[in-house]
Amino acid sequence: MALPDPSDPIAASYPRLLGDIGGTNARFAWLAAPGEAPSQLDRYACADHGSLQDAMRHYLDAHQLPAPRWCAIGIANPVVGDLVRMTNHDWQFSIEALRVQFGMARFLVINDFTALALALPALRPEDVRQVGQGTAVARSPLGLIGPGTGLGVSGLLPADGGRSAIPINGEGGHVTLAGTTPLEDAVIARLRERFGHASAERAVSGPGLVNLHTALCELDGAAAEALDAAAISARAQAGDARAVQAVELFFAFLGTVAGNLALSLGARGGMYIGGGIVPRLGDRIDASAFRERFEAKGRFRDYLRGIPTFVVQASTSPALLGAARALEDL
Repeated sequence: MALPDPSDPIAASYPRLLGDIGGTNARFAWLAAPGEAPSQLDRYACADHGSLQDAMRHYLDAHQLPAPRWCAIGIANPVVGDLVRMTNHDWQFSIEALRVQFGMARFLVINDFTALALALPALRPEDVRQVGQGTAVARSPLGLIGPGTGLGVSGLLPADGGRSAIPINGEGGHVTLAGTTPLEDAVIARLRERFGHASAERAVSGPGLVNLHTALCELDGAAAEALDAAAISARAQAGDARAVQAVELFFAFLGTVAGNLALSLGARGGMYIGGGIVPRLGDRIDASAFRERFEAKGRFRDYLRGIPTFVVQASTSPALLGAARALEDL
């Protein structure tokens, strides 16, 4: 491998390490030189490593790679200041200390859904699947929501004057959850009793699906079994009535929250659904209340009916591409 030309500031910023760090998995990729595609993609369970530093070192050693010159990671957490403490995992680190530890010239840390938002324009047709009707309007905001270990929320705003589109960095997964039926109101009351604040993430995420199933058991006066989201999904696929009801509630709440986001952003360019949960549930979203709830905003039903909704189903983490773009744009 040719060494970077130290007189070329762009070439000298390579090789680059890219990361997509969630509450469950850490994904990494390598950018060896300008113009090359990410390579050496790998994924590790966060629980198998004591820290982000350990996971990064394991990746570099496993692929016999040198320390990167630049690195960008998207992480499932707000990034405010130098110290990062993950919300849905126990990793924490100092951005500057980690940069120094690896001898990197630049270490960029952004929210994982900010990274995914940056990747949306680069998605191929086969990377997304449309659910329901609607047609995207060019040069309009894009919305992004994604149930995984937590609930990621972001968006992408168009920019003028040749500038890159602007990603939104926020924590919209923690907005207050709203019900639209008596059953939903009763479930939210259970979530409020248990957690104090019934946020969207408490229902629209992997752990949220478990919370919904538990609440339904409690409302029925039944003992809640110790099931994870995968087990509940499997039971729903097999026709278990309470599991089916939990999945139906999950998609109804997802539609409500996604519709709220689309209205807030004016996301006429489309609403994208990322995260790992919805793709694993297959085509259940098509027969669910998701799209009806997405549109069910009274006087603005027609406005939302025109906004398309897409499930991101790319085989490779698009957030890694977003992390690569962040090094150029942010």
